[in-house]
Amino acid sequence: MFTFLRLAALAAVILVSPVHTPTVAAAQERGAVTNLPLPRYVSLKANEGNARRGPGLTHRVDWVFKRRDMPLMVTAEFEHWRRVQDADGAGGWMHFALLSGTRTALVEADMTPLHLQADTRAPVIAYLEAGVVARILQCNETWCRLNVERQRGWAPKSALWGVDPDEIID
Repeated sequence: MFTFLRLAALAAVILVSPVHTPTVAAAQERGAVTNLPLPRYVSLKANEGNARRGPGLTHRVDWVFKRRDMPLMVTAEFEHWRRVQDADGAGGWMHFALLSGTRTALVEADMTPLHLQADTRAPVIAYLEAGVVARILQCNETWCRLNVERQRGWAPKSALWGVDPDEIID
């Protein structure tokens, strides 16, 4: 019998004002504050986080992210603030305390098979619906090992947002 893992929340983001799409930085660029690569992936540490128009509490809130562990891409840094965007390109500036280095991925392809091993011929232990957020345990050239609601298995990297196509995670 297969397990079908459903999207935990229907709305991951609530639009508060017009869309502001950050520009993605060059792959070789480093953050001025952390010296970490830009862009890079992080996840939302809190159950809710405001994405602001600029780096500071005086800037208005453009988005409210409402999904703990949602993967986000950091595209810029300024003091304690990180400019982030989600899979749809929505985002803004968030305080670094709301973000975690824990790697997660958003399933983009509906009914993505979760295999026992990193092989299309391996048994399927679950099917993941589009929108499911999974913790990344490991990634090789074409597969990522995920943990989703206590199910561990391998999914094709091409079906996920939150990991680069050429990225290896041990």
